[in-house]
Amino acid sequence: MPQLVIEGQIVRDNLFHVINQFMEDHHCRYSIVDFHLGSSSEDPSSVILNTELDPDYLVEFSNLLQSKGAELLNQNSESPDLNPSEKDKTVPDNFYSTTNHPTDIFLGEDWVPVKKMRMDGVIVVAGKEVVCKKLRDVVLGDMVVCGTRGIRIHPPKEKTEEVQEFAFMSADTSSERRTDLAAQSLAEEMKTVRSQNGKIAFVAGPVLVHTGGGKAMASLVQKGFVHSFLGNNAIAVHDLETNLYGTSLGVNLENGHLVKGGHKNHMRAINAINKAGSIQEAVEKGIITGGIMYHLVKQNIPFSLAGSIRDDGPLPDTQMDLIQAQEDYARLVEGADLVVMLSTMLHSIGTGNMLGSHVKVVCVDINPATVAKLRDRGSAQTVGVVTDVSQFVKTLDENL
Repeated sequence: MPQLVIEGQIVRDNLFHVINQFMEDHHCRYSIVDFHLGSSSEDPSSVILNTELDPDYLVEFSNLLQSKGAELLNQNSESPDLNPSEKDKTVPDNFYSTTNHPTDIFLGEDWVPVKKMRMDGVIVVAGKEVVCKKLRDVVLGDMVVCGTRGIRIHPPKEKTEEVQEFAFMSADTSSERRTDLAAQSLAEEMKTVRSQNGKIAFVAGPVLVHTGGGKAMASLVQKGFVHSFLGNNAIAVHDLETNLYGTSLGVNLENGHLVKGGHKNHMRAINAINKAGSIQEAVEKGIITGGIMYHLVKQNIPFSLAGSIRDDGPLPDTQMDLIQAQEDYARLVEGADLVVMLSTMLHSIGTGNMLGSHVKVVCVDINPATVAKLRDRGSAQTVGVVTDVSQFVKTLDENL
């Protein structure tokens, strides 16, 4: 029987169950030759298996183990396979597809960290430079890492006291949580990040404005707790509509009544910005005098508004080139220590795909499926708060 040596947090991460399930699914017999338990919770354990696993499934098995933070040591002790791209935006068929965990590549006698790690990318080696690229950024001749040999990933370690304190809502997603305590905990985390010159990014959808949370969000910007802002055409349109006419989707935000003729207020807001030339020019000309976009401009906070096929207008600031919008989002979250996502399933999941697993993520949404889908698509570090986003942001602002 071929022999496999596996190292990782085998007991803590329940890897024996993972191994057994994989072998059963592939109708493979195996036996445990040896098992060594690490001396502490931080020390890895190792197990030696004799298996009848078909070599065709070895890459799949290795990928599975790597996604759980384990390694096939007998594979990873040598340099990876590198094969050239034969055409722009293409890679060899057996390319290695990345996780969002920090990753090293074994080159020569050293483990070299991969730069710009994100999930669903490929790894390109140029001399001693190792970088994660999106498929569309690969060019002819790029040397692409193939297979799973010579790859080492670093998933999040067992929760320390500090991390547990941050994960104030636990791993479960439920509405049966104290929203005020969650907001207080997030406020403390934001204070810590800012005191350490860290970066906080916000991702928000129009529901934040519709439900009356725009003023509190603008206050967070004004207070210096927002270092980049990611949104869409709608949140900017309705924020501007609120400043100009006191409505959002034609509803008066003070009394909740539908304003006569208010259905066209968002279009009037777009028209006003188009006449001014841009949101910044509208602020400089005194047309826009408050709100989220106003304070982003006044505080010189970078923002990106990603367009979609449903957009009215759109605003001149809205990026309708999807590829460019993705690039703008990735640039704005690069180096982020904390990302707060507010009531926008599409943009939360999209942004989550751009983040490394070391980035702290808080997702606030009235719909628990948003948090569940965000985790299912790889952002397992997400802390979910199921509540009304407006009330949460207001409480957050009060605590800051």
